[in-house]
Amino acid sequence: MKKFLSSAQLLIAGAMFSLCLSVHAQTSTDNGALATAELMAKSIMQRHPEAWTMREFKQLKEPEWGYPYSLVLYGFQKLYLKTGNEVYLAYAKTFVDQLIDAQGNIKGYAITEFNIDSINPGKLLFLLHEKYQDQRYLTAMQTLRTQLQWQPRTTAGGFWHKNIYPWQMWLDGLYMGAPYYAQYAQQFNEPVKSFDDIAHQFLLIESKTRDAKTGLLYHAWDESHLQEWANKETGLSPHFWSRSMGWYVMALVDTLDYFPQNHPKRKELIRLLNQLAEALLNVQHSSHLWYQVTDQGDRYGNYLETSGSAMFAYAFAKGYNKKYLPQKYQKIATDIFNGIVQGHTEIDELGRMHLKNTCGSAGLGNEPYRTGTFEYYVSEAIRTDDPHGLGPFILAGVEIAAFK
Repeated sequence: MKKFLSSAQLLIAGAMFSLCLSVHAQTSTDNGALATAELMAKSIMQRHPEAWTMREFKQLKEPEWGYPYSLVLYGFQKLYLKTGNEVYLAYAKTFVDQLIDAQGNIKGYAITEFNIDSINPGKLLFLLHEKYQDQRYLTAMQTLRTQLQWQPRTTAGGFWHKNIYPWQMWLDGLYMGAPYYAQYAQQFNEPVKSFDDIAHQFLLIESKTRDAKTGLLYHAWDESHLQEWANKETGLSPHFWSRSMGWYVMALVDTLDYFPQNHPKRKELIRLLNQLAEALLNVQHSSHLWYQVTDQGDRYGNYLETSGSAMFAYAFAKGYNKKYLPQKYQKIATDIFNGIVQGHTEIDELGRMHLKNTCGSAGLGNEPYRTGTFEYYVSEAIRTDDPHGLGPFILAGVEIAAFK
């Protein structure tokens, strides 16, 4: 049946469609990137007036404390800081306020799960506490810091990914825990040993997962070598997953924001960023994106994936802006962002922007058991408007808008 729009919807659609045409024509410019990020953010808010509903496939009945939401809402906070538009801040604040009660308890959160993913939403609390001076935000922040204090570790001192994943470090976990840990340590004047610990997390997993031939990082490492997915000699998962390396490079550039300038490991972290960035360029597709299974090209079932690619765009743009990466990464980041916009977004009849070709989720172990094979990674759901892609896309747009 033909779908008719109201006069109000037509006005909105016309205005947004005009903006979209402008955006698609101008994404190579800094202002175009910001306009694109804002269009995506406004499209998200129109589709989902409440942020906790953005993971439509889950069909939730109530909000949940989860990193996919905070990944997007962290981008909203950055948009607020860039534009001064309070709407972006309010959208994130509403989500947080639905999950933190008057005593600062986090709804649905259990510290004894030691799920490092649960740390990530805490990044939203720093700006909210600074702006509103609400004690419950601080209480929740302290709870998350306590989790890190007691987080189980490998014998080499690396944080387990979760209590249900014993002896395992995943690249994902660096983004989930390290930037929060560093920001908290800086804001509350923790001793240098906190930063020593943070640096150790990055250096340890890089030393365990880096492939000597390609320079790429495998998704995860099982110190016990007991997991079915783990190589019995190295403990490594069998493949390179683009989003996992995206988590790692985003973690590096975000953590460095709070890392002491004179810390002896700071240069090492910047070296890791440069080293992995160069390795990634060796397997970049001509469209400026990366495949889901990074080094497997157009092997049957593989596809160009938008979340990992957007993460690289963000990390490269920020790395250039912060002078961690050389000049060439300014154009590289812009080309990635433009490649995503031109090849993997679409505009609907209301002028709302959609992001396509995002891997819905991928992991290792658990039930049903995820084996980490090529076939596993390409069998996971491919979604449109998945938060794993939307968040980095907005972040990349904001960072490219900061180019000088």
